[in-house]
Amino acid sequence: MTEEVNMSENVANTEETPKVVKAHEITNKSVVTPNTDDFNWDELGKHKSAYSAEEIKQMEDVYNQTFNAIGEQEVVEGTVVSKNSREVVVNIGFKSDGVIPANELRYLPDLKVGDKVEVYVESQEDANGQLLLSHKKARMLKSWERVNQACENGEIINGYVKSKTKGGLIVDVFGIEAFLPGSQIDVKPIRDYDVFVDKTMEFKVVKINQEFKNVVVSHKALIESEIETQRMEIMSGLEKGQVLEGTVKNITNYGAFIDLGGVDGLIHITDLSWSRVNDPKEILELDQKINVVILDFDETKKRIALGLKQLTPHPWDALDPNLKVGDKVKGKVVVLADYGAFVEILPGVEGLIHVSEMSWSQHLRTAQDFLSVGQEVESVILTLDREERKMSLGIKQLIPDPWITITEKYPIGSRHTAIVRNFTTFGIFVELEEGVDGLIHISDLSWSKKIKHPAEFTKIGEKIDVVVLEMDVENRRLSLGHKQLEENPWDVYETIYTIGSIHEGTLTSQNEKGSSVALQGVEGFAFNRGLQREDGSTIKQGETAEFKVVEFSKENKKIILSHTQIWKDIKDAENETGDDKKSKTKKADTIEKSTLGDIDALVNLKADLEQAEAKKKTATKRTKKAEKAEKTEKVEKAEEPEKVEEPKEDAASQEDAPKAE
Repeated sequence: MTEEVNMSENVANTEETPKVVKAHEITNKSVVTPNTDDFNWDELGKHKSAYSAEEIKQMEDVYNQTFNAIGEQEVVEGTVVSKNSREVVVNIGFKSDGVIPANELRYLPDLKVGDKVEVYVESQEDANGQLLLSHKKARMLKSWERVNQACENGEIINGYVKSKTKGGLIVDVFGIEAFLPGSQIDVKPIRDYDVFVDKTMEFKVVKINQEFKNVVVSHKALIESEIETQRMEIMSGLEKGQVLEGTVKNITNYGAFIDLGGVDGLIHITDLSWSRVNDPKEILELDQKINVVILDFDETKKRIALGLKQLTPHPWDALDPNLKVGDKVKGKVVVLADYGAFVEILPGVEGLIHVSEMSWSQHLRTAQDFLSVGQEVESVILTLDREERKMSLGIKQLIPDPWITITEKYPIGSRHTAIVRNFTTFGIFVELEEGVDGLIHISDLSWSKKIKHPAEFTKIGEKIDVVVLEMDVENRRLSLGHKQLEENPWDVYETIYTIGSIHEGTLTSQNEKGSSVALQGVEGFAFNRGLQREDGSTIKQGETAEFKVVEFSKENKKIILSHTQIWKDIKDAENETGDDKKSKTKKADTIEKSTLGDIDALVNLKADLEQAEAKKKTATKRTKKAEKAEKTEKVEKAEEPEKVEEPKEDAASQEDAPKAE
């Protein structure tokens, strides 16, 4: 009713609006009791309105303007019209009021009727015709808009630190839980996050994930600008050699970071002390205040190199001025490397003992074979450079050089016991004593065994008896032998395994060309053609048979055997007799001895023998022909005595006759 009156008043204010007829006037003047007999029922409902169509439209527009334009899924402001313990009724200017659960507004304990609140229109009308509102969603949408706006504009916002989490803190910003990484709390590392819980701090939104609705804030970003100003002021006043006071901010394995009052500098581990430092924590502690000297700085990269040891005198300046080359000094091994060891003579004064100065031995070894870290050693000064602050030392000089008396202690032909130190493909390096090494060539290990690698004969670290064969004092070289400890068995084998002799042997190993045959005390070799039996079978590995020696070489330590030759010789002997048999046997032996496993040579020799046999037959035929011609000529001479001519012989006969003989 109030709305209708207001609308009537609005219409009355217009210039063309006719005089409004009040309700009581209509009742008193216009209403007349009709005469039912004269009433026109056809005109019922067709009476004319007191307003024109234009006036009616204007009144409708005025009425519609009294309602707000409300859309769904929007955030609007409403007024609390009533509340109880469970619900709060809010008027947003719609045709009906909305209801919000009271727990969504529990953070506003002082909320009363007439207060303004923001609400989210979920639906203008549900199944019951009720307007659905939500203050929680409205707050979230508004908060998200404000967070995005703060991120875009770089605004500084306040947040409440709710709790600690892995890697940082949880902060309430506009009702949204944001993450504060530990590295973004302060410019210096924070070790205890609990001190920030339940505190309200200023932050800057640095990152937003729109998809997952994640927000990352930073407190460090707010103070970095202030620190940058301080840093520029400090950097502008820095000078090399300047001594400043700082606080140990962080310690790493390569050095320590020092806070100089807004700018950080690094003391490298090598600049902590004149002596060697394995861990900076041996020298410094966190939050320790120390004086440092500026060694160098880069304004562009904002790097400052600091030093601590430079505040104390260099130890080399305190080194005994009377110390000279050849003097003995004592020290402690501080560093070991493959090439040598560093020995600390005084704190900050070190000398290098190269591995070649640790022993008179010539074979390759590492410093770990002689020394260990922390060991106290005595050494001799070999070189000393005070300007460069370098010193080289040696420990082998503390004992006599064994090569000075090498010819007296190890004469050629003398026998000794050595220790196997190293293997090569060509021999064994052994040590007779510290500093005296020698080489046993692989060919001097055994008279009879064929050794492919020294590891087949002995092991590293074992003892072995040797004989001194040769000596080169100038180059510190000894040639040793092991097989020379015994007599050469090939002198005996030469008398036993004569060419043509037959011996029993066993096949031990095979290759493409043939097989090794184990004889009494030595090994021989039989080619594949010499392993065939008379029945056509072949002697297999592990089988024992008789073999004939077809070649013997003492110099090359080689015995060539053949089983096939035995039964071939017997077969040939059965088919031949007399001189032909002996000649054939001799030729066969010659062939067997000369081939030495070379099939091509065997074929060539056979061809030469066949050619020689053919020439022999030809010469015999020519000789018989010449004799016949000579007889015929004598008969002719007897019949014709007056013709005296010397006998002519065929040139071929004269040439071939000696060959036939």
